[in-house]
Amino acid sequence: MAPLLDVIVEAEFDILNPVQCSAAGMDGRWLKKNYGDKLVFWGGGVDTQRTLPFGTPQQVREQVRERIEIFAAGGGFVFNTIHNIVGDTSIPNLLAMFDVVRQYR
Repeated sequence: MAPLLDVIVEAEFDILNPVQCSAAGMDGRWLKKNYGDKLVFWGGGVDTQRTLPFGTPQQVREQVRERIEIFAAGGGFVFNTIHNIVGDTSIPNLLAMFDVVRQYR
């Protein structure tokens, strides 16, 4: 996706969804630095393939907090998970994600 971002901006799209930070070239800090003034990031709030289903509640909190601080700085961020939440995700992990999001309203 990263090699296409300039083309996406040039085509006058202004929102990127999904934002999968675990994909090649999609580091959140790099995205915000290079495209934060051109694109709204819709997603990327937590990794739904690893952290949310398999991490601890503390790991979920840390990743959600870090992603919000990266993407929300200066605006242009809609919190959302990267992809759908899988069935094996524990309730404590979901509550950890919701708690952090609520703190950052």
